[in-house]
Amino acid sequence: MTMKAPDSVVADACLVETAGLSPAASLFHSLSDPTRLAILRHLSLGEHRVVELTGHLGLAQSTVSKHLACLRDCGLVDSRPQGRASMFSLTSRDELLDLLAAAERLLALTGDAVDLCPTYGADSREEVTSR
Repeated sequence: MTMKAPDSVVADACLVETAGLSPAASLFHSLSDPTRLAILRHLSLGEHRVVELTGHLGLAQSTVSKHLACLRDCGLVDSRPQGRASMFSLTSRDELLDLLAAAERLLALTGDAVDLCPTYGADSREEVTSR
């Protein structure tokens, strides 16, 4: 006869397991926005000022600054003052490029199936942006 663990024990074990995944989930959330990925791509080429990024991306300064703040809060981007401007750069360029390359390989293996995913795919992004 096998004994079944009480539901509270199973729930506690699940909480312990998922709690350790919170930093990884936060990292992937910071990479979940196409604009932030584009910013990271530009910064992988070297330091940029906000005005340069706005020119490359065709976005408002406030939008680029908001995304840079998110990336800085996550530890992916750092800045240093240069005159009245700030120069932004990647904190861990090689590791980030390795992660993005791994993501590209996974996307190739899945045939970009995630883009069709009702929760995370293109259709879900369109719903959010149309609100």
